[in-house]
Amino acid sequence: MVNVISHFGVGLLIALALGLKGNKLKVVALLSVLPDLDFILYSIFIYANSSLSPAVRNQLFYLVGHREFMHSILFIVLVTFILWFKTKNWLFTVGGFQSLFFHSYLDYVTSWKMRPLYPFSTDASIMSAVYFFDPLLNLLPLLPLFIVILVNLSHTGKINGRFKRFCTFISNVDDKLYASLILLLLVWLTVMPVSKAFLINHISWAENTEISYQNTYPESMSQFLTAYSYNSTHYRVLEISYRSGIEKSMYVEKLSVDGNVPDAAAYVKRAENLYGAGVPQEIDYPVYSVSKTNDSVTVILSDARNPYIRDIAYFKSFYRFVFDRKNAKKYEVYASMHGSQEERLGMNWFG
Repeated sequence: MVNVISHFGVGLLIALALGLKGNKLKVVALLSVLPDLDFILYSIFIYANSSLSPAVRNQLFYLVGHREFMHSILFIVLVTFILWFKTKNWLFTVGGFQSLFFHSYLDYVTSWKMRPLYPFSTDASIMSAVYFFDPLLNLLPLLPLFIVILVNLSHTGKINGRFKRFCTFISNVDDKLYASLILLLLVWLTVMPVSKAFLINHISWAENTEISYQNTYPESMSQFLTAYSYNSTHYRVLEISYRSGIEKSMYVEKLSVDGNVPDAAAYVKRAENLYGAGVPQEIDYPVYSVSKTNDSVTVILSDARNPYIRDIAYFKSFYRFVFDRKNAKKYEVYASMHGSQEERLGMNWFG
């Protein structure tokens, strides 16, 4: 989840490294932020989704949801094909493809689940190898923006002296400079996922279990939060780091029941089935809390890692199902999505 300015900086860096000029440079740079325009479509979808059937709502979510279809491989291929069909310029087309691909990959390598293979698969996945406030990932793409601004000011005579000599120097080595910056970015985006793989393998060996790579989320540049099913009743949540391996561990109950609810398992199963019928399916390690009043049973579904995450993450959500005890078909669902304020969901979320 990289900020928009950094995405634009990467697109500009690609265009400059390829030697593109004029409108072609601008288009390639702007293509780097094109996938995030799905936020506009998603806002319209949120406004209108209450009138849609569950099946239509789910399919539209895949198409217009933020970081859904417009971050997929198919979308990248379609836009690349249009660029080639319209221009027949292979260098410009390659630049456009790289700009789009880097946008999706940068989001994929940070901390937000996506469906890169939609519509061929609706399975969500993520690499989560780089902290989304990583300085290199967020600041390096700003260098080409800074350089372009300085060079333009130099050409217009608005800066002189050392800055002008600096701009002249940059103009003489710009092809090597931009290529070096891209190489540095590529090395970083290769080293971090590999480093995470070694860490996960180490922790898996230490715990004598299989730790999920994609469900291990970065909390900082060197720390991650992960979990696994310890036994039939508990998850084991771990804070791990490159420096010291396992730093903290906590046990979280998979199911807790407040009071006497003899049919708690049946209500949990109803909540599980309802949740499974909707999207975005962001909870990896489901924890259920059941309580009862005179007229209803409440089932709260959350992720085992929720209490321990320091920054807002994709899975930091919870769902509150309120079932009417007298009418089995009557229920209400409330949710807090990604740390936002709780709100009531329409029935078309789950069918």
